[in-house]
Amino acid sequence: MAIQSIERAAAILRALAGGSRRLGVSELSDRLGLAKGTVHGLLRALQEEGFVEQDADSGKYQLGGSLLQLGNIYLDVNELRGRSLAWADNLAIRSGEAVRVGTPHGDGVLVIHHVFRPDNTLQILEVGAHLPPHATALGKAILASSPELERYALSEELPRLTRTTITTPAALRKAMDAIRANGWAAEREEAVIGEASLAAPIFDRRGEAAGAIGVVGPVERIYDGKAPRPELVTHVRDAARAISRDLGGGRY
Repeated sequence: MAIQSIERAAAILRALAGGSRRLGVSELSDRLGLAKGTVHGLLRALQEEGFVEQDADSGKYQLGGSLLQLGNIYLDVNELRGRSLAWADNLAIRSGEAVRVGTPHGDGVLVIHHVFRPDNTLQILEVGAHLPPHATALGKAILASSPELERYALSEELPRLTRTTITTPAALRKAMDAIRANGWAAEREEAVIGEASLAAPIFDRRGEAAGAIGVVGPVERIYDGKAPRPELVTHVRDAARAISRDLGGGRY
């Protein structure tokens, strides 16, 4: 769709959002200064995507349910971030490590909040980063608690990022079982050489995985020998439990 068409479609949505609940093609044409044929074509495209609906009796158009769904996703993500801020800061202080909060996005995990490790080392802000779900603790924690993402991840061979990345559905399924049993996820050099991470899922009021919170850093800081440091696991689970409680989640 051309930029001009996107701008015109947005104008139609804004017109439907203000004033009268329903508007016809002629009314929209007059308000926006567009030809009726143009308005009708754009309405048909928006209707196919569920962004507008046509009233059967009047033939006029109104906003559709897909916009409500998008709005709910926006609110959910922002609520998750808002509820996570204080707990993420607290987790960084208690653990001494960098903290990330992520949420499902497409076929991966979107980092919506990142707290630097509380020292003077050079660090890069990762907000907006898109993480592979099968190779990060954030992703695994969400995968184990999100049927939709899990179905995607188990449906095909997974990309190898390092020599220790899980790449087969069978191996990932085994890892998911362990995560659900333990209540937390870990990875060691599966996404980045020399880096490890721990995470636990965050549940919303519907009992669904809204996201996850975890720590990330050099392997020697996250792991004690072959196992993750138990105090870090405790801190991560405590943070996830607190955020879930604030979101109204009752899974913990």
